[in-house]
Amino acid sequence: MPTDRLPEKGEHPVLIVLHQERSSPGRVGQLLVEKGYRLDIRRPVLGDRLPSTLAEHAGAVVFGGPMSANDTDDFVKTEINWLDVPLREKRPLLGICLGAQMLVRQLGGKVQANADGSTEIGWYPLRPTEKGRLLMHWPKMVYHFHREGFDLPHGAELLAEGDTYANQAFRYGGHAWGLQFHAELTRAMMHRWVVHGAHRFILPNAQQGREHLEGRMLFDAPLKAWLNEFLDIVFEGKMSKSVATSRAVLPA
Repeated sequence: MPTDRLPEKGEHPVLIVLHQERSSPGRVGQLLVEKGYRLDIRRPVLGDRLPSTLAEHAGAVVFGGPMSANDTDDFVKTEINWLDVPLREKRPLLGICLGAQMLVRQLGGKVQANADGSTEIGWYPLRPTEKGRLLMHWPKMVYHFHREGFDLPHGAELLAEGDTYANQAFRYGGHAWGLQFHAELTRAMMHRWVVHGAHRFILPNAQQGREHLEGRMLFDAPLKAWLNEFLDIVFEGKMSKSVATSRAVLPA
């Protein structure tokens, strides 16, 4: 039976859920390995089974993909239902883009596009809420590649907001996290997305490929630094170093 004790780092792998044959955990995977975790990579869309318990895992990361959390494919519905496992067992869970939207669906929220069809494809501003600022320092610009957003699920804490899609980051129950934006892209991944996703650049509010690559040169370093600290918070419950430092210099 699963227990409330979190496994020691390296004792169990982090479950990585991907949605395409050539998808990669990218920078998230790289940083987790650097932190001492092993990765258990599974692709349910290709027939991989998800575990009935996370007792043998340190947590899970559910990544993005071209499908919608509203799709009626069996694997989409099965994966949304499966998210009850980490929620029920209170294991660290991170959903990124599609993964966050699947988590919202599991929690009873809605996933839908804006009425005007506007997208976030490229680099857009991010604003932390008060709860987000108390948690850590956030990057001012983040990378997106999506056409739908999500409601804030009942009981969730909103951590960061955006202009086109308001809900950008949330926490639920202290152990489940959802991000609408992508911090995991390596340079090779971004080049691949820009090439294979170029047909989406004509969509409302989407940026052109050169803006994606120029934005990376300007905004990627703080986004990577943020992700490194964020993963420590999600998987180890650590306080952000930047927040801890700022609190330490406050007058008594």
